[in-house]
Amino acid sequence: MYKRRDLGYNSCLMAATRITTTGSAYIRQGDRVRRRLLVGLGFMVCFLVVNGIVGEHGAIALMRAKGQHAEIARAVAEAKARNARLIEQSRRLQTDPAAIEEVLRRELGLIKPGEKLFIIRDVPAAKTQ
Repeated sequence: MYKRRDLGYNSCLMAATRITTTGSAYIRQGDRVRRRLLVGLGFMVCFLVVNGIVGEHGAIALMRAKGQHAEIARAVAEAKARNARLIEQSRRLQTDPAAIEEVLRRELGLIKPGEKLFIIRDVPAAKTQ
């Protein structure tokens, strides 16, 4: 019967096989397969992490999409505010005669009968010698 330290296994789940050495450490076939699996699994994990960060649907694309969403939301809010102002202006022009008069005076330069129009121009200052 082999003693536990002579069997060369680390847990009770591994098969009890005696490890022999001849000059250099002997690596069992199962250890080679396990090492290859771990290296392959490591590469797979690295690939998934890199793909998760810089892939088509990765973290960088997500941050870019969030920025675009914020920009579009701001543009929509501005359009809604402008739309509300135009609706209010339309309502005033349909119901309020004072609003109509204001637009006629400001945009068309019309005046009421009896009013005087003064046009003030900037005159360059006279040069003094």
